[in-house]
Amino acid sequence: MGRPAPTLLLLALLSLALCQGRVVRVPTGSLVRVVGTKLVIPCNVSDYDGPSEQNFDWSFSSLGSSFVELASTWEVGFPAQLYRERLQRGEILLRRTANDAVELLIKNIQPSDQGHYKCSTPSTDATVQGNYEDTVQVKVLADALHVSASPPSSLGLGLHLGEPFELHCMAATASALHTHLALLWELQRSASRHSVLTLTHEGRLRPGPGYEQRSHSGDVRLDTVGSDGYRLAVSRALATDQGTYRCIVSEWIEEQGSWQEIQEKAVDVAAVVIQPTVLRAAVGRNVSVAEGKELDLTCNITTDRADDVQPEVTWYFSRTPDSLEPGPHVLARLDRDSLMHSSPHVALSHMDARSYHLLVRDVSKENSGYYFCHVALLTPEHNRSWHKVAEATSAPAAVDVTWLEPDYQVYLNASKVPEFSDDLTELECQVVDMKSMGASVRVMVSWYYRMNRRNDDVVTSELLAVMDRDWTLKYGERSKQRAQDGDFIFSKEHTDTFSFRIQRTTEEDRGSYYCVASAWTKQRNDSWVKSKDVFSKPVNIFWASEDSVLVVKARQPKPFFAAGNTFEMTCKVSSKNIKSPRYSVLIMAEKPVGDLSSPNETKYIISLDQDSVVRLENWTDASRVDGVVLEKVQEDEFRYRMYQTQVSDAGLYRCMVTAWSPVRGSLWREAATSLSNPIEIDFQTSGPVFNVSVYSDTPSVIRGNLIKLFCIVTVEGAALDPDDMAFDVSWFVVHSFGLDKAPVLLSSLDRKGIVNTARRDWKSNLSLERMSVLEFLLQVHNSEDQDFGNYYCSVTPWVKSPTGSWQKEAEIYSKPIFVTVKMDVLNAFKYPLLIGVGLSTVVGLLSCLIGYCSSHLCCKKDVQETRRERRRLMSMEMD
Repeated sequence: MGRPAPTLLLLALLSLALCQGRVVRVPTGSLVRVVGTKLVIPCNVSDYDGPSEQNFDWSFSSLGSSFVELASTWEVGFPAQLYRERLQRGEILLRRTANDAVELLIKNIQPSDQGHYKCSTPSTDATVQGNYEDTVQVKVLADALHVSASPPSSLGLGLHLGEPFELHCMAATASALHTHLALLWELQRSASRHSVLTLTHEGRLRPGPGYEQRSHSGDVRLDTVGSDGYRLAVSRALATDQGTYRCIVSEWIEEQGSWQEIQEKAVDVAAVVIQPTVLRAAVGRNVSVAEGKELDLTCNITTDRADDVQPEVTWYFSRTPDSLEPGPHVLARLDRDSLMHSSPHVALSHMDARSYHLLVRDVSKENSGYYFCHVALLTPEHNRSWHKVAEATSAPAAVDVTWLEPDYQVYLNASKVPEFSDDLTELECQVVDMKSMGASVRVMVSWYYRMNRRNDDVVTSELLAVMDRDWTLKYGERSKQRAQDGDFIFSKEHTDTFSFRIQRTTEEDRGSYYCVASAWTKQRNDSWVKSKDVFSKPVNIFWASEDSVLVVKARQPKPFFAAGNTFEMTCKVSSKNIKSPRYSVLIMAEKPVGDLSSPNETKYIISLDQDSVVRLENWTDASRVDGVVLEKVQEDEFRYRMYQTQVSDAGLYRCMVTAWSPVRGSLWREAATSLSNPIEIDFQTSGPVFNVSVYSDTPSVIRGNLIKLFCIVTVEGAALDPDDMAFDVSWFVVHSFGLDKAPVLLSSLDRKGIVNTARRDWKSNLSLERMSVLEFLLQVHNSEDQDFGNYYCSVTPWVKSPTGSWQKEAEIYSKPIFVTVKMDVLNAFKYPLLIGVGLSTVVGLLSCLIGYCSSHLCCKKDVQETRRERRRLMSMEMD
């Protein structure tokens, strides 16, 4: 009796699943909105048959009994006359969010829009099942939210950095339903808005971005005042607190288990202006003090702050007046607690609230420089920390420590003056009256070079070398390499005489030379201070020389020739004012570019250096590697030959010659460079015009099939014998839908019939063959997905000239053709299905075999039957 119950339950569930059909849903419960706000009602349908995109009809009823047509997604005349004008103005509209979902949007909702809204869908199902409409109730509340500033907003609130301020906002609601209020304090700076503090509708306080630390420390707070007052309190104003503060209040109501915002209002409370603190610091200027005396400087402070600010004064020292804050050179500091930090010979005193004195005892020459007074104003915070509200640095006060300077003179003489290049130059710098300086003074000599200019332009001097006070020699950038090579020699001949030699003087060494003797005095702390610099009069090193002149003339022995002949050009060189010249020659050609607005392309062909070493430059014609020759005929004459000239060799040819002069034995110096006149190669031909195009019967194939691409050449103009023309054909592909990637070479076939195919990383194979004289076929066997892209071919025609030589024409390109490779769905799933069926069959047979064996071996029982004896009854007589 208990077994039919699960069967009946299973049948009931199956019947319920089969009876389930179309389901139309709108939000459950009721929706509450405030007059003047926006209403959005979503509606969706599921479990339907027919097209994926469904249509929706909306109807409205104020009482829920009789509905009036409101809007439709498929029937234009569906809405009632009452709503057509609002639909045309865009106040009511339908917004499709998906094929099976729409939203009804009503802008500026009014009390007349309160009622029941029904969403229905026309049937597209084979059978009528489920529900085709759903209804939601909308309630429209009156605007009972009041927000105002307390007191009303004024023009502005001026504050200093570090001062506290408070802002007040009043917010209350008289809604008939149970609603919550949320309040946000917002700061508007320029065109950006920043959230300061938020009190959510759930009563949680959330600081805005950048206010987390200040809210956590209590610097920025949001307090409630009474039942409808909200106060924003800032204990310390920062520069970023400047701007217009707004109080934004939103009203929330609970719908369908979650809170929904139904209204928002905002009011400007105050415009806060952070006024900078006026702070000035001044120190007396141009102070002169004798060595060994005391230096007394006063720092006077002027500020407009009279509250609890504490000054912090720091004195700095610098060698130059440009350093406004030379951090490492701190002399003394008086912090906010009036604690002094200084060295033993420096004292800092506080005379009154606005005056601070610096006293430096026993000054020396090293105390000469510029003194700065830096003042910072600090205000205490609620967490016992200090905030800097203003800082100022005084103008530099120049302090000069006077003392007796050593008296000496410096003279520079030229003992040897060059008359020609590579001659010896020797200069002597002599310091006079060094004996009167004393043992505490040492001399450092510096050598300088300045180039001569014909005009009045200012030329900076270049440091050659410095011989330090301890005779250490340091080279400048100009003389470092030549001094290491032994060309520049700096030495100290006597106690008061310093010499400079140039072993081989060049034209670049011509100019003015002078020396500087610097006196260094030893201080009490064993340091050295420069006390005086004396400059010698400059000595001019110059010899007359004429400019180098180099002239190159090119000529063509045979001015008229045809394509295929040998082109010959000779270059004759003549020079003046160049010592023992040798020449290097570079043959260059200017060829026109296809775009007439672009300059000609310059190509370097072959060169010969001053040691007669020949080098091919940009000559890339592999079939004519030995087709160009450059040789020296005489010391000043060179000959260039180009064999078997082609039409592509047309252009202007020149010789670029550089003259070299020997420098210090095996080295060479470039003396002059000149360019010859051009020699033109121009072929006047009226040959045929070639065009190329690509054609394919299979621009779209299934993976694994054959792709055929034909490259067809057409000839216009003069007719040619097929034996008098040949072609180099190359196939390229760009693996992209556009031509934004680099082309990849697939295969090429030269005019001799040799095919070269590029290596590929996938299984498809390529073949390239010539179908006829003007037709070439590229085949892609066993095509893969990677074979898609834009295919095109390039053709280089070769035409036989009347002399029997082959002439290379310009390379031409075809327009690309796009080839797609599709996947064969049947073949893709054939093998997985066969494997699945085979595995299922094997598993079934194995299960049957295991069951059969188990039933005969494991479950067999021995049954012993009671043996019945078959005995006959004995007769009574026998008994």
